[in-house]
Amino acid sequence: MLEEDEFIRVVKNTPLVALDLVIRSKDNELLMGMRVNEPAAGWWFVPGGRIRKDESIEDAFLRITKAELGKPYSIDHARLLGAFTHKYPTNFTHVPGVSTHYVVLAYELPVDVDQQQLPM
Repeated sequence: MLEEDEFIRVVKNTPLVALDLVIRSKDNELLMGMRVNEPAAGWWFVPGGRIRKDESIEDAFLRITKAELGKPYSIDHARLLGAFTHKYPTNFTHVPGVSTHYVVLAYELPVDVDQQQLPM
């Protein structure tokens, strides 16, 4: 795990790679939450998280779904929607002049239409 001063140098100089989880109900409603931390505090977002160094996308998907949804889900149940760019003028430490740049892989994880549950 990087110390805060090391991580802010990473944020300043490179894009971060993350996964977004697009979860829709049978009525096409999206699961979203309001961010409480920077960057983008106060904005509505789908669940997600960063991919760690040396972590496969599949392992990141399991870890992030467990952290965000309370249970790990296999990427095999998801559909890749595409790659997206998120740029913010702020950063997690509020250091002036350091923006945050994410490259996000968005995956749709469908809800079971009859049960209103995620697939196992």
